[in-house]
Amino acid sequence: LLFWVDTQYSIRTAKFVAENIANVNTSNIDLIYTIETNASVIEGQSAGVALTIATIAVLQNKILNTDVIITGTINPDGSIGPVGGILTKAIASKESGATLFLVPEGQGVQINYKPEQTCQKRGQITFCKTEYKAERVDISKDVGIDVKEVSTISDALQYFFIS
Repeated sequence: LLFWVDTQYSIRTAKFVAENIANVNTSNIDLIYTIETNASVIEGQSAGVALTIATIAVLQNKILNTDVIITGTINPDGSIGPVGGILTKAIASKESGATLFLVPEGQGVQINYKPEQTCQKRGQITFCKTEYKAERVDISKDVGIDVKEVSTISDALQYFFIS
């Protein structure tokens, strides 16, 4: 399995943020990140916040709530950044049995642009015009999974740890 540079950066940032949140110095701890997938290459930062939460759980010896899934990039200050493919990820979350899907702030609703074409014939020539109409997709309603927006790692943590 090969991790691209952006994924490696995301893992380093996840470790950094987790150390700060858990208040644990990991300089004498070997943290090994294993991602199980059918892919041969992992790229992107979409799992950054999930990696951060998993690292905090390990450092604090906490049990994760497996009914919750999250996506988002992680920034060094603990804020959660936007990602693509929210609708697809929500469907995969629902199919995996999750009941709650956490997304970055502002991404609980998706705007899709649907092409609409109108054509007019003038003599021998047909002129067509394509307009893109905005279509609002409420991910929670469309997919059937509870979707909540979170903006920081602290916001997200409240949904993950089992007492």
